[in-house]
Amino acid sequence: MRAAMRVFDFNRAIARTPGETVIHGLRAGDQPDPSFEGVLREHAAYLAALRSAGVEVTLLPALPEFPDSMFVEDPALVFPEGAILLRPGAPSREHEAAHLAPELNSHFAEVLDLPEGHADGGDVLLTPGGRVFIGLSARTDAAGAAALIRQLDRLGYKGEIAHTPPGTLHLKTASSLIDEETILATEALAASGVFNGFRVLTVPAGEEGGANVLRANAHLLTGNRYPRTLEMLDRFGAKLIPLEVEQISRIDAGLTCMSLRWWAGV
Repeated sequence: MRAAMRVFDFNRAIARTPGETVIHGLRAGDQPDPSFEGVLREHAAYLAALRSAGVEVTLLPALPEFPDSMFVEDPALVFPEGAILLRPGAPSREHEAAHLAPELNSHFAEVLDLPEGHADGGDVLLTPGGRVFIGLSARTDAAGAAALIRQLDRLGYKGEIAHTPPGTLHLKTASSLIDEETILATEALAASGVFNGFRVLTVPAGEEGGANVLRANAHLLTGNRYPRTLEMLDRFGAKLIPLEVEQISRIDAGLTCMSLRWWAGV
């Protein structure tokens, strides 16, 4: 099945309703709290964009005891062949995976656990040919990356370590897959050589947040705050769906982290 599909072909997704505590979510800088109403509005527009791209979305209820739980891609990974429950590196997110487990077990015949270390899904970038980059960061350590490589192998994927530049929150904060040959990345990550062998589009200086985009089928979901990045992607020929990300960006959120996406055989 995977050989016939592109890695950004999706027909199913799981997302979680933001809880009111999301305004106190984790953040690397000193950004102000987002407004809860703004987060709800941006999240709803994101789900609408996924649906317009041809993805059926299962929306799970809020978990207010976990402020960051709307970012479902950090505690789990999904593939057509199965799912992996992760161990996020932030202590406040340690038990989120257990709340995803029942839903994942209802969709996948094989649901694996991460036996040791810590890994966030935001540090995991799937590329064509079953090649999976795992970025080391403050949230993903060497032990977690090594354990994840072993579990990926069980599902038929080849994991490899990506050494990201200092200060990179997540690998996918600074890079995204655009098509089967092309990656969008910040200048620092592009210069690191991590993506040698790919065509790399570099986001303009000052628009580093624009490196996190989500390819879903024929469409590319992007933040609307990065006009030069949008212009570059438009020239490249991408079918853009620009989305408001003002509020979620205050809690270091990206478009990739708000859903778990896969192709389910029909």
